[in-house]
Amino acid sequence: TMYKYETEKPKLFTEEGQKCLFQVRDRVKDLLLVAGAVRFMEATNGCGSDDWLRLACLDWLVELGDIREVTRDVPGQHRVFVSTRL
Repeated sequence: TMYKYETEKPKLFTEEGQKCLFQVRDRVKDLLLVAGAVRFMEATNGCGSDDWLRLACLDWLVELGDIREVTRDVPGQHRVFVSTRL
């Protein structure tokens, strides 16, 4: 199956999803401060084994406007994000 954010998005509002989302959010903030960019693999490291949920966490942060993706047409684990805040 292919990843579809709209299908995975409801998982973000489960207990597991909230734990993953907050962990990813905090990790993204820390990594952006150090490197200025963050890759999917490092942003979601240690956040369980549900790759679709991990991708949805990053897509939620994009939807909120906290980060933006700078890569196009790459496998999910190679997606790179930067802050939208200067």
